[in-house]
Order: sequence, then C-alpha cells, then structure tokens
Amino acid sequence: MFDRRRHAQQLFAPLGPTYDRVGAVLSFGQDPCWRRFLVSRVPADGGLVLDVATGTGLVAELLVRAGHPVTGLDQSPEMLALARARFGDRVELIEASADALPFADASFDHLTVTYLLRYVDDPAAVLRELARVVRPGGTVAMLEFGLPRGLWRPLWELYVRVGLPLGGRIVSKGWGEAGNFLGPSIRGFWKRLPEPALLDLWRAAGIADVQARRLSAGGGIVVWGRKA
Repeated sequence: MFDRRRHAQQLFAPLGPTYDRVGAVLSFGQDPCWRRFLVSRVPADGGLVLDVATGTGLVAELLVRAGHPVTGLDQSPEMLALARARFGDRVELIEASADALPFADASFDHLTVTYLLRYVDDPAAVLRELARVVRPGGTVAMLEFGLPRGLWRPLWELYVRVGLPLGGRIVSKGWGEAGNFLGPSIRGFWKRLPEPALLDLWRAAGIADVQARRLSAGGGIVVWGRKA
C-alpha cells in the first residue's frame, strides 16, 4: 500500500533549509498570505495553540506574534531542527505523527494545521484525533492547497504541469521532484474528497460552525470551526 505520510516526509524533509523562501517564490507570494489568513481565524485570546505539521515554524511564528503560547508538532526531525533554530526555547517542539497525538483530551485551546490531509490515508480519523486534543469551544483551523475554478483552472493546470516543475528544477533536483508531485497530489486529494465531503468530515469529527474560504482564486483554502 502507498504510504502517503512516509512519501511526504522523504520528499520534503531535504528541502527544509530552502523551504520558506522557495515556497513563497513558487507560490507567487501567496503562501505567506494564506498562512496569515489561517492565523487570523484563531481567536486573539492568548490561548495555547497546537500547531500540527508545523514544519519550519512559519505558522507557529505568526501565532507567537499574535500573543499565543504555541506547541509545534511535526513528524520530520529535519524540519523540526530548523524550527528549533528559529525559536530557541520560545516554542515547545515535538516530533510525533498527527494520527496519534501524544496529548490528553482537551489539552489545547486551539489548533492549526497546514498542508496535512493530502498526506494521510484516513483523513476522517486524523480529523477526529485533531479535534480530540482541543477543548470544547476552541477553534480548529486548516490550510490546504485548493483547485481554482472557472477561467483560473486552465492557468493553474499550466502552472502545475509546466511552470512549477520547471521552477523547482531551477532551484534544485529536490524542488523539481516536489514540483512534479504537487499538481497530481492536489488533484488527487480533491477527487477523493470534494469540498462538501471534506466539510462533512469536519462536522463528523465534532467540529461545529464549519466555514471555508477559498483564497487567491481558489489556489488555497482555509477551513475552520469550533470544537463542539
């Protein structure tokens, strides 16, 4: 069976030193905007936030700036090493998998998660696990790549089929492989789990008042809701 989680780890871990800068460039500056919007969905109440798939700590840094104590979690030791260099002892960082969080129920006030569900075999189970560690009334918010609609879709297809792989190869072999991977990965995710079905999974996981916002003509999507 194809292990999406392991494949993602092997693909992206070596990109860590250039991940922040190159990711911003290849997304035409949209990825940082999406991350800021994600953080804006978290109430500015100073509550403790678990940032899942924290990577190099981009979202965690925004949360800290917004006044939140943060615990970052990621399965990649390479990415966490870069996050530790970023934060020192300002953010607790834990190496673990999102499908088996090492925390008791209702341990956190809020939770953010970035670019994760495409890489798990059972999104419903992972969403239940994410919701489990959030207190009732807390916010769960997710950022994922989206599929543009209408006139933007052909332009997106041209970019992910030609522009993104080419741009990645200019940077490095590893980024070229990531560029080749992302388009099929994004299409495959939304084919397996169209947006209405995804939102139903959120509700089934015990998250209420679920909302979604498409960003940058649909190239990104943020979903958020309240732990019931």
